[in-house]
Amino acid sequence: MTSVLEARAMTLEGRLNPTELHCRAGEMVAVIGPNGAGKTSLLRAIAGIELSGGQVRICGEEVAQSAPARRMRLLSFLPATRSLIWPITARDVIALGFPSPNAGRIDELVEVLELQQLAERPVNHLSTGERSRVLLARALAARPKLLLLDEPLSNLDPYWVLKTLEILRIEAKANGSAVLTSVHDLNQIIAFDRAILLNQGRVVADSEPGEMLASTALAEAFRIEKVSSGWRIREGA
Repeated sequence: MTSVLEARAMTLEGRLNPTELHCRAGEMVAVIGPNGAGKTSLLRAIAGIELSGGQVRICGEEVAQSAPARRMRLLSFLPATRSLIWPITARDVIALGFPSPNAGRIDELVEVLELQQLAERPVNHLSTGERSRVLLARALAARPKLLLLDEPLSNLDPYWVLKTLEILRIEAKANGSAVLTSVHDLNQIIAFDRAILLNQGRVVADSEPGEMLASTALAEAFRIEKVSSGWRIREGA
């Protein structure tokens, strides 16, 4: 498969050690790790929001050298916060994800994310889960080649967890995009193609999800271990 992301020697002072990372077209990658491991720092470094050193290329283009309008076609970043204080409509928030107006794509995303009843409502009057769907629509708007999503499944009910994963899979396949998503619930990573484990600002494992869940690296990082009934605290943790 075609390489979408090529990140070399990325660093973020005090939070991310030199990191190499590659993602392929159509690939969905879960980023996991204990609190403070560097998951958000990794996503922000790739997005160019915070990057002390290194190079990030998307489809061969260096992100740091891309014009703002072009960058919207290359990547989008969905932060973990769902706070929106602007008294503007959900439809107008989605429109912020485009370098140029595209009413047809907005209508498509409103339908896909079932936002018909919310599209004309002010986003500061929506619930956290509803705002999450609006912000995901904004992230998907320009069909970027790389989706960087920080905890997109948090604050969602079970239907919307499954639906969001389905939407991301469809978008990645249709657009030849890569999806890099931080995940809080370890049980959700089985829906991804690959899982990357961070600990203390460093990538310590990168494997298929089933292998990751059974790995010693995961048990050591989270200080838990998998048992037949679920998870338990690891002895000596």
